[in-house]
Amino acid sequence: MVEFTIVGDELWARMERAVEKVNERLRKTVRILEDANVPYAVIGGHAVRAWVAQVDEAALRTTRDVDILVRPSDFPALMDAMVAAGFHHRNTSGLDMFLEQPDASARDAVHVVLVGKVERIGDEPNPDIEPWVRANDFRAIALETLVRMKLNAFRDKDRVHLRDMISLGLIDSSWPARYPEPFQKRLQDLLNDPDG
Repeated sequence: MVEFTIVGDELWARMERAVEKVNERLRKTVRILEDANVPYAVIGGHAVRAWVAQVDEAALRTTRDVDILVRPSDFPALMDAMVAAGFHHRNTSGLDMFLEQPDASARDAVHVVLVGKVERIGDEPNPDIEPWVRANDFRAIALETLVRMKLNAFRDKDRVHLRDMISLGLIDSSWPARYPEPFQKRLQDLLNDPDG
C-alpha cells in the first residue's frame, strides 16, 4: 500500500515536473522531425489538448506520452532522426517507441502510430497524416480525423477526450452524420449523455 508521504514543495515540484517532462518530449520530438523533414502529425492526447486550447485553456488535461502518426515509408527516416538525436528505439508487442533512456518506462516514450495499420481486430486502419493543421511549430491531426480515431479506439480515455470536446462545442449534433456506423452510434450516445 502506498502512503501519502510526499508533501509540500516536493509534491508541487514532482507534479509540475511530470507535466513539463511530457511537454518537453513533445517539443523535442517535433523539432527533430521538422528539422529532418519527416512528414508526421501529432495525435492522441496532445492533439486533443491543441484543439481544446483553441476554446478553453482551463479545460486542458495532461497526457502521459507523445503519439506521432507517420507513414510506413517515412518510418526509416524518423528512426534515423530520432536515434541521431539520442533517442533509443524499442518495439514492444508491435508498437514502435522511442525513449530518452534505454531502460525508461514505455509511459515515458514517444509512440509511433503507422498510417494504414490496424491496431486491434475490428478497428479501422489508422488514417493518413493529411489533412493536418499547423499548430505554430508542429503539425496536429485535423479535428475530424482526430474524432474518428477516438471513436475507433473508444477506450475510456478516448470517451473522456470526446466528452471534453463535446462540452466545449468542438463537436455538436451535426457530427455523427460525418462518420459510418458504428461511429455514428458511439458519437450520438456520447452527445445524448455527455456526462456519462
